[in-house]
Amino acid sequence: MSAQHDGPYGPLIPMPDLTTEALRAAVAKIAPSRIPALTQHLFEATTNAQQTQSLAPLRAFVHSWAVFVAIERHPERAARLRELERLVDAGEQDPTKAIAEIRRLRGAAEAEAGL
Repeated sequence: MSAQHDGPYGPLIPMPDLTTEALRAAVAKIAPSRIPALTQHLFEATTNAQQTQSLAPLRAFVHSWAVFVAIERHPERAARLRELERLVDAGEQDPTKAIAEIRRLRGAAEAEAGL
């Protein structure tokens, strides 16, 4: 795991290695309620990888959960992302700025995860 800090408090946990085991352990610490979704996604990715004889579904799994962990390990970042997603979902105002910020947050999370 690589340690990265944001401000005086830092993230809840270090960024884990990009393995299924490390990502599962990280999710268990920062968002235990999401373990069933992770398990289901991993099962589907494994099944699809076997059926297609391709690692692409497993790569997509790792990418998705690495970004999730990179976002959720910073509570303020996670809260801001949820707020932006609510604004877009509500459809009450022009979503252009919110979508741009969501892209920036996700891009920063991808970079932090080394993707």
